[in-house]
Amino acid sequence: LSPTLNRKFSLLLNFTKAGLQFPVGRVYRLLKRGNYAERIGAGAPVYLAAVLEYLTAEILELSGNAARENKKSRIGPRHIQLAVRNDEELNKLFAGVTIAEGGVMPNILPALVPKTTKVPKQGLKDGQSQEF
Repeated sequence: LSPTLNRKFSLLLNFTKAGLQFPVGRVYRLLKRGNYAERIGAGAPVYLAAVLEYLTAEILELSGNAARENKKSRIGPRHIQLAVRNDEELNKLFAGVTIAEGGVMPNILPALVPKTTKVPKQGLKDGQSQEF
């Protein structure tokens, strides 16, 4: 192998040096086969794999919180939908994306919510109750 190819393969195959879980070699192969550019730099797949890993971790964390709030132990499409749509930046990023089986966001107009009235406690003395 030539020194440049050897350097490129060492960058691609040793993605554990970057501390990544996502496969840099697969990302590199997909970049090459996708015809996005004539040439792909050695650092591009590492960077792209890191970005994909970060986005995945962020969505999984927020989805896990949504599942926990609904007292579920398994993350489903509904939890991913709630997580993405409640986060401002992720909602902007996935604005044109439809999540299958995700449902819709709960939205109740303020005019439809009944107004609560407070009961005045003026006539009560200490120890008295409101029972009749």
